[in-house]
Amino acid sequence: MATSALPLFHLYGDPPDDSAFDFIHIETIASRSSVHDWTIRAHRHRNLFQVLLIDQGGGEMSYETSTAAFTAPAAILIPATTAHGFRFTPRVTDGWVVSFTEDVAGALGDQSGEALARLKAAAAADPVVPLADAPEAKRLAALCADLSEEGAVAREGYRLAMRALLTLIALEVLRLAVSRARSGAVTLTRADPRVEELRRLVDQHFRQQRMIAFYAEKLAMTPDRLNDHVKRATGVTAGHLIRQRVLTEAKRQLVFTTQAIHEIAYDLAFSDPSHFTRFFRKQTGMTPQAFREGRGG
Repeated sequence: MATSALPLFHLYGDPPDDSAFDFIHIETIASRSSVHDWTIRAHRHRNLFQVLLIDQGGGEMSYETSTAAFTAPAAILIPATTAHGFRFTPRVTDGWVVSFTEDVAGALGDQSGEALARLKAAAAADPVVPLADAPEAKRLAALCADLSEEGAVAREGYRLAMRALLTLIALEVLRLAVSRARSGAVTLTRADPRVEELRRLVDQHFRQQRMIAFYAEKLAMTPDRLNDHVKRATGVTAGHLIRQRVLTEAKRQLVFTTQAIHEIAYDLAFSDPSHFTRFFRKQTGMTPQAFREGRGG
């Protein structure tokens, strides 16, 4: 079987660190990207959420299997496990990359995880948050500079100060995303804890378990009640969420690996490649091969 071309890193170029906890890191965009010819190849982080502040320049990002151009000033939101990469405009692009483990989200003003869930919702709506005017960009840049100084100097109380500054950075980005939502571009809603738990379970089991009954039992609900709950909270059924998770993984493997399509089918626990092809065509309107070829594969 072909190996994946989608590496998993802690920070880019560093091996995964499953023990990372209470981790906040900040660096300039140029410090890492310049040594990689301003190209950050597609990759994932298992347990890091990242916020990029683009102060100068711009470039193109890959986000799962889509691409988007961006230009300064802008913020970019990258949730944990999301496939992403960047081609920055060489020597003119700079700004900050803030990375933090999801446990730190408890410092963002609430213990329920709602702040992190709202950041994820903003990223799902559109990972690129334009900064409409200079004061917004300057305010975020100043907060990032202060965060960098606290981490570098490590004075008494620096961990508390870094958490406070991270909170301010996240709050500022959320305000901008909410402002965009009120303009009608996107809608951000409070995350439903049961739906979030369903998503976590689907992430763990989607290769082996596709039946709603399995997830309903884990959540101590009947399948009908789970479907109704998810439909009210998200507008789609629980079955749709499961199918979309399978589809996302299929797209990743078609774009980021050289696996044969029949190998992907069996890897995703389809009974045979034709079943996988029918599933993929029903969800996307094209065959897996056409999707791969259309993505330059």
